[in-house]
Amino acid sequence: MRTHYPRTRHLPWSPGATSDDLRVTDLSGLRGREVVVTEKLDGENTTLYADGLHARSLDSAHHPSRTWVKALQARVGPYIPEGWRVCGENMFARHSLAYEDLESWFYGFSVWDAEGRCLDWDRTVRFLRGLGIPVPRVLWRGEFDERALRALRLDLGRQEGYVVRVADGFGAAEFGARVAKWVRAGHVRTDTHWMHAAVVENGLGARAALWDMRSGVGVDAAVLAEAVGLSGAGDAGDARALARFDAAGFTGDDRLVGALAALLHARHGQRGWLAARLAGVVGLPLARRVADLVGLHPALHRPYPDEDRRSGLVRMAYAADLGLLHAVARATADTDEAREQVEWSALHAEEVGRPEWDALRAAFTDLPADAAARCRAEAREAYARGRISAITGDDPAGRRRAVSAESVAATWRWRAGDFPKLIQLVGPAGSGKSTFGRELPGVDAYVSLDELRAGRGARADQRANAEVLRAGLDRLDAALAAGGTVVWDATSLTRQQRSLVHAVAHRRDALLTHAVVLVDEDELVRRNARREHPVPAEVLTAQVRRFSPPYPGDAHRTWYIGASGTVEEEV
Repeated sequence: MRTHYPRTRHLPWSPGATSDDLRVTDLSGLRGREVVVTEKLDGENTTLYADGLHARSLDSAHHPSRTWVKALQARVGPYIPEGWRVCGENMFARHSLAYEDLESWFYGFSVWDAEGRCLDWDRTVRFLRGLGIPVPRVLWRGEFDERALRALRLDLGRQEGYVVRVADGFGAAEFGARVAKWVRAGHVRTDTHWMHAAVVENGLGARAALWDMRSGVGVDAAVLAEAVGLSGAGDAGDARALARFDAAGFTGDDRLVGALAALLHARHGQRGWLAARLAGVVGLPLARRVADLVGLHPALHRPYPDEDRRSGLVRMAYAADLGLLHAVARATADTDEAREQVEWSALHAEEVGRPEWDALRAAFTDLPADAAARCRAEAREAYARGRISAITGDDPAGRRRAVSAESVAATWRWRAGDFPKLIQLVGPAGSGKSTFGRELPGVDAYVSLDELRAGRGARADQRANAEVLRAGLDRLDAALAAGGTVVWDATSLTRQQRSLVHAVAHRRDALLTHAVVLVDEDELVRRNARREHPVPAEVLTAQVRRFSPPYPGDAHRTWYIGASGTVEEEV
């Protein structure tokens, strides 16, 4: 059934309301609620369904500006559930404002289910990303605050206004109370209506290629590489791998991540550099996923002991979707033997299936955070080793979110949380590890190799590294034996370096958390120059080249920290 999108009422202080516009006369539907404020785009209101689309008018006729969005609907329609609708702005044609750097010619702003309810904002964003559709820029989020909204300053030469909506979902009958807009004065500033003039396309930015890839468009290797700022990636070998990447069944972020991994597969020895470089473009969680696919896929080209294959695949599945991983491995296999190994691995992966990691993340929520993290990790490892057959079971509502009896039995000894905790900082010099570690609350002991060197006379003196390391490990062992939370502050760039610390943590039955800092090399150089104790430039370059971040699952819990100095993803 086709549904007309409602008229959005103007906020009382909106200067762009005309005599025939509706105004909000009672803000009680917004007050006391969390709201999301997004930029109001100057496009054509358009609704997409599984089997078609229309503009605001249900009987809207064809117009040249609607050709592109019709092609988009054809690509994403199969992934829109029957009875659902996606509402947004068709930005193909220039109206009163000219846009030169759009991420897409269609932005979604609400999704409605078959019962006629608007999804909550976070679920809306996830659903639209899964289709390959961006949302307008978020200008503000928080509990409704009229003063804060009145204080918002827009570039009125480039922005039409903003839209306020409650973050929670709501029914169609509530629309007038839950959504409102602010529009600049005299918004329409052209003499001829845009539909009766020649169509002038709005401009797309470089990152539009990323949304094209997400939504199902085939993107040239050189264009995709340019979109992520790696124009050197796009040579013949990279292009062949991208062309061979079979994206069937993958949409949204999954499709983009797999395509980038195929394109950048030759950089498997530069995972740390790659993740940090991509983070500024696609965000740290997606950058980490790309880097992990790049690092893991070569293992599928080589023979693997069949008796260990299931456990190995389960552990890989914690870092990467197995279907996506095998698709990348197929695209990058250059020999018949490698292709044969990938297909043999894929057969075993079918038996493993898709482990219920999402359900595992929602499990053990009745426990304190550290105990829950430990139990999730131990249940995951017991599943990988084949000691339990399922991590979760059916809950009373049948949503498979409940912890299985096997998981409870396998994790009972850690549920009390009476074990020491170790946070191991990981990252090159100058990445902000120590700043992050020093600001962590509840730390009982802090072991810094730099401080141990300084105590011997000079923190830059690397000649006594063996003695300093032994002293640090002894101090770590004593601190974990005493209980509480301990931070290990060293670069820990490689698996071998981390393994020495892991051995101590294992001996003391500690919860191990990797705090992995991923900062682009250019930013590292800038930060290093400002440090009180900078490392030589050639040393920093060597660290970046050697840096091999841990994979999810190498510790009980992993925090990924970006240039902001905050945890941007927890696995």
